[in-house]
Amino acid sequence: MRWIESNAGVADGGEPVKLLVHEVGQGKPVVFISGWPLSHEMWEYQFNVLPKHGIRCIAYDRRGFGKSDKPWNGYDYDTLAGDLKSVIDGLDLHDVTLVGFSMGGGEVVRYLSKYGSGKIAKAVLVSTVLPYMLHTDDNPEGLPQEMFDGFVKDIEDDRPKFLAGFAKDFYGNGFMNNAVSDEILQWHGMLALQGSGRATTQCIRSFSATDFRNEISLLDIPVLIIHGEDDKTVPIDASSNRTSAMLPGAEYIVYESAPHGLFVTHKERLNENLVQFINQEVVTISNPYTDIAT
Repeated sequence: MRWIESNAGVADGGEPVKLLVHEVGQGKPVVFISGWPLSHEMWEYQFNVLPKHGIRCIAYDRRGFGKSDKPWNGYDYDTLAGDLKSVIDGLDLHDVTLVGFSMGGGEVVRYLSKYGSGKIAKAVLVSTVLPYMLHTDDNPEGLPQEMFDGFVKDIEDDRPKFLAGFAKDFYGNGFMNNAVSDEILQWHGMLALQGSGRATTQCIRSFSATDFRNEISLLDIPVLIIHGEDDKTVPIDASSNRTSAMLPGAEYIVYESAPHGLFVTHKERLNENLVQFINQEVVTISNPYTDIAT
């Protein structure tokens, strides 16, 4: 464990924050960006396996969550992407694979569109909120503002109760199907409650209302997209189906019958897909007639 200071957002009146960073293993560096409302500890089942395959696993607590500082402001994607840059720069990382889950996919895309891919080799988008979650006149596939407003109200009224109910849909637990144990749900709640109430609601505003549609086409590195077919938290038709259409060169894998929290429910398959994608070599063939890489 180590701490990295981020000055992202300071120029706009924010304050420096310390981010908790955890890393394990040696080899190709991979930075994991957690989903809302969890911490870096959500990646436990990936960190237990991927280092065995020559992968250096790095994850950090997003500001406002886990053990990182919890400022009042700074939960917009520009600032959050600045925090990611602070981690990459602070650890002097190069040829990095970024793995963003759910809300974390936004940090991946905003980082790449704002800072470029000079230090980034590949990106993995798992169950992400991309390209744009909110229903608007020009985004009819999005989800209604009233739903996100309801989330904020319920969190402000009784955050532990909301998070307990949210976790069931997150992992696909229902009356007829317990995809994960009660203990996993309790673990999820424990991680979620480490976040501040302010960060929890402000991040809802960010991941619901940030439009990444014009940024996705700027990605110039290999991308792997993974999403669960039965994701009720971030429905696949409103998210990764659209993102994959915007990135026709990306590899797209749909997990049949999988919920949002597939990093637990389908951990073996996810680990296998990650190891294969991270460790495969990127082959560029020079075309002598056009001088363009194909």
